[in-house]
Amino acid sequence: MNQPIYVIDGARTPFLKARNRPGPFAASDLAVQAGRPLLMRLPFAPEDLDEVILGCASPSVDEVNIGRVVALRLGCGLDVPGWTVMRNCASGMQALDSAIANIRLGRAELVLAGGVDALSRVPLLFSDAMVLWLSNWYAAKSLGQKAQALARFKLGYLAPVIGIMKGLTDPMVGLLMGQTAENLAFRFGITRREMDEFSAHSHQRVLAAQKLHYFGREIVPLFDRDGNLYAADDGVREDSTAENLAKLKPFFDRKYGNVTAGNSSQITDGAAWLVLASEAAVAKYHLPVLGCVVDSEWAGLDPAHMGLGPVHAATPILERHKLGLNDIDAWEINEAFAAQVIACLRAWADADYCRSELGLDAALGHLDPAKLNIDGGAIALGHPVGASGARIVLHVLSVLRRTGGKRGLASICIGGGLGGAMLIEAA
Repeated sequence: MNQPIYVIDGARTPFLKARNRPGPFAASDLAVQAGRPLLMRLPFAPEDLDEVILGCASPSVDEVNIGRVVALRLGCGLDVPGWTVMRNCASGMQALDSAIANIRLGRAELVLAGGVDALSRVPLLFSDAMVLWLSNWYAAKSLGQKAQALARFKLGYLAPVIGIMKGLTDPMVGLLMGQTAENLAFRFGITRREMDEFSAHSHQRVLAAQKLHYFGREIVPLFDRDGNLYAADDGVREDSTAENLAKLKPFFDRKYGNVTAGNSSQITDGAAWLVLASEAAVAKYHLPVLGCVVDSEWAGLDPAHMGLGPVHAATPILERHKLGLNDIDAWEINEAFAAQVIACLRAWADADYCRSELGLDAALGHLDPAKLNIDGGAIALGHPVGASGARIVLHVLSVLRRTGGKRGLASICIGGGLGGAMLIEAA
């Protein structure tokens, strides 16, 4: 059960911002276009994989078990199982953890795991009233019955239900994810200026990383049916300064709030994959190794404060390995909201929070900002919910490789009151 789990390679698509209309790629298209070049550059055939595991929070109705659909499209053959996992924002990380579990149990030795979502294609829905009217309409047999049904029709029935808004609303506490970020801002005294400065910094870091080609091998360019090229993450903006972001109106609490579209992660389409292998598979196929997944952790907490999930998931890992916050060379905390990441940092530095919520004797301390999301995060890159957990693991490995760091920690908050984290070591 303690055998090392090796990360062989990984790739992702550019993250493409949703622009109030369906994007150019279905979720399976994104996963296939990221997966094909990744598998082509490795010294084994797709049929040699033991399984394909894909996280997806919002699969289309025509590709519900999208993991199997993508495995077949990638040429893995009929005998390689493909399956889908869903843990909201950490679906991609859950796919990795499921692969790790199966490798350690001896069920698999070589696994393609990752995540995907095409959030621009989340459907508009009929209201319950419209569905009921349609049911009565189709049940009507005579012209008289149909006339009665028409007489009962109301134009308001046609108002669509926005699927993604329902998906981003917690059913237990009735709050949109952005409203949970407002809760954290209030709890930790986070100002609008702090949120906007953090967000502007995320854009600046992504722009700098793009100019230095730091995303390099990580990103696989996309081509649509018309031959148009999508080569880079397209949500980042050079004009995202704290001053410009301050002009945006609050979205989730329009009267008292400070969380805006500008200091929140973007609704985005994208996919990310990693190839995980056992020691035996590394030797069998003479595989290169980027690093190892050393440990993982899942945590639960109040859904109304779900953004603190990284604190609750990462802290037990640090405790198990007797590490401090700054013993980690590179941190990735997924930027669901600026307020949420800032709240995580303040929670670790708050002795009362650490004692009452984490069971520690004192505050864990202050995380060096130079170690956190050094190439930016989801506020600038976007957050394709199913893919982000895999992306941050892939990118923390890229950062370690580039900087010569040894340990990285990727952590993510999860709608529903959960957190996930993985400790990574570079090869």
